[in-house]
Amino acid sequence: MQKSRRDFLQRWAGFAAAAAAPGWVHAAMLTPCQTAGPFYPPQLPLDNDNDLVHAAGSNTVAKGTITDLSGRLLDPNGNPLQGIRIEIWQCDANGRYRHPRDSGRQPVDPGFHGIGHTLTDGEGRYRFLTIKPVPYPGRTPHIHVAVYPKSEQPFITQLYVAGEPRNARDFLYDQVPAEKRHLVTAEFVRAAAALPDAELQARWDIVLGVPGTGG
Repeated sequence: MQKSRRDFLQRWAGFAAAAAAPGWVHAAMLTPCQTAGPFYPPQLPLDNDNDLVHAAGSNTVAKGTITDLSGRLLDPNGNPLQGIRIEIWQCDANGRYRHPRDSGRQPVDPGFHGIGHTLTDGEGRYRFLTIKPVPYPGRTPHIHVAVYPKSEQPFITQLYVAGEPRNARDFLYDQVPAEKRHLVTAEFVRAAAALPDAELQARWDIVLGVPGTGG
């Protein structure tokens, strides 16, 4: 598992080529913000990075459908924002957050970190290896996202699964204007052969209302 983890963390060259392919078009509107929710992990894992499904020194892989999540962080003019920290956190495949206030009855998955972070590269690209989000009581499947622009307040939002029936009944998804919901929604589709660690892949750009230098 350590080799698989290392391969993922080092596979940026192929990812960069894929990101430059047609279809990588940034959103024309700013990404809507949302609440951080009550379950931001109070303690970070020792190997806090962009791989949430492989624990260093462990043979246990996270349960759930492993997903390669990637995209670009852009300013309103489409310029990439580089060197910016992005965090994601979500419940595990059992619907449990790594938080003492999560009172779910299912066991916490020891193979899932629950949170990860990365820095955007020179083209504003980010990437995570995680699981397809699952529902827990009262919420549709989602991934929490925090972006930390330099000298700015953190930007918080949530990412939802396109075509998920529970979206229509989710109170936070419903707060996003209908014409902007596509900006916080991504297709989770079968992963390309070039992504052997993942069953699914999702591509999602984040557009912030802050000026960028374009690199």
